[in-house]
This record gives sequence, C-alpha cells and structure tokens, in this order.
Amino acid sequence: MAHTRLAKTIHWSFIVLYAYGIFKQVDDISQLEDNRLLIFEVAFAIVFLLIVIFRYFYMKNVRTMHTAAVPVHAVHKFIAKFVHTSMYLCLIFLPLSGLMIAFLFKQGIVDGPLQNIALGIHEFTANLSYVLIAVHVSAAIYSRVKGEGVWSSMVPILKEAGTTENRFVKKIAEIENAVYDKISAKLESLKSKGSG
Repeated sequence: MAHTRLAKTIHWSFIVLYAYGIFKQVDDISQLEDNRLLIFEVAFAIVFLLIVIFRYFYMKNVRTMHTAAVPVHAVHKFIAKFVHTSMYLCLIFLPLSGLMIAFLFKQGIVDGPLQNIALGIHEFTANLSYVLIAVHVSAAIYSRVKGEGVWSSMVPILKEAGTTENRFVKKIAEIENAVYDKISAKLESLKSKGSG
C-alpha cells in the first residue's frame, strides 16, 4: 500500500522548505536588526513548525514501513521509528529555538546565557538534522537496493521491480537480519531476567 498523495506532497514540499531554510539562514544574529528580516524569519519558523507538527499528527498512526512488500524485522522497524521520531523532535526544536532567538533579540537580549542557550540548541538541532536526514536518505537508498517496496511508495522515480536477486545484497540482508535476531534475543533475555 502506497502513501497517500497528501503524505507525498507534504514530504516533498517539506524537503524544499527545509533546503530553503538552510540556504537562507541568518549568518549573524545582528542581521535581525533589520525588522523586515526579523518578521520574515519569525513567519518562516512558524510555517515550518506548523508543517512539521501537521505532518507528525497526520503520519502518527501510520505503521512504520507499512508499505514494505517483504517482512521487516521488528528491530529494524524500531530503529526506523526511532530515527523518524528523532527527526520530528529535531525539526520541532529547530524553529522553536529560532523563535526563542528572535524573541530574546527583540527584548534586547543579544548575548548572555539565555541567548547562548537558544543559539546552542538551534545550532545543535541544525547539525543533528543533517545527520538524521543523511541516515534517513541512506536507509531509503539501501531499502531501494534491497527492493523492499518502501522507496516506491514515496519516491516518484526509479521504482522497484521487486526484491533484489543480487547475491551480494541478499548476503548483506541476511547478515543484517542475523544482527537484528541477536539484538532481539538479547532484549528478550534481559526482559525475562528483569521480570524473574
């Protein structure tokens, strides 16, 4: 089952919005002295935040990797859900910290501990977003190589023709599942010791 047209539209338009936000970011906080820029930055952050929140609630009840044409290990689903949730949190704190920077700046707080905390959170979440998006894109490409069907449900090009027949890729997938089995067995062992 493919993602809905709305889910795809939000996904791809958000990528454009995120890329634009990175491209046009303020290099120096003193630039916010330009009131038009300050208003634009605040409006952009609010729109960005609303889209992220809307997307989160729209996708919240959609099972992780529900479009996969092959069985997906529970540990793999957990990791995918963890990355997605981390991306949502990161992309919520990014505009929130930007709004905090703007609010403090408007109050005349251009430096000091409060502004440093807001700037630190903003920089950390921006850097973390790069890492999480790189992980997300890499996982999508890997899923495409394996032919799991997840790629085709969201990406309009290079549709999968089915699961791969490549021996090398199949071997990597077997190793991956063996690792997931070991993690799952270890967690079950710890769970049984904890309840015993």
